[in-house]
Amino acid sequence: MLVLRRKIGQVICINDDIRIIIQDVQNEHIVRIGIEAPPEIPVHRLEIYNLIQQENKSAGGAEALKWLKGATNDSSTGDSEDHE
Repeated sequence: MLVLRRKIGQVICINDDIRIIIQDVQNEHIVRIGIEAPPEIPVHRLEIYNLIQQENKSAGGAEALKWLKGATNDSSTGDSEDHE
């Protein structure tokens, strides 16, 4: 882990396309930052990221697999009927 001290207005660069800008510091414990990143790079707070991961795992669960298997079987049956 890299630990840095920055002042308001100073910037941290990650690669060529991500910039973290220190916006404000309040009471020495609350830091407002701005993050500039390309649209294809998702940027989330950790708690939101964790919720997204949980939702993704739930969507990939047994029920989703049952639905997918059923959809695959139905579409293959439908395709053979269309070709007759």
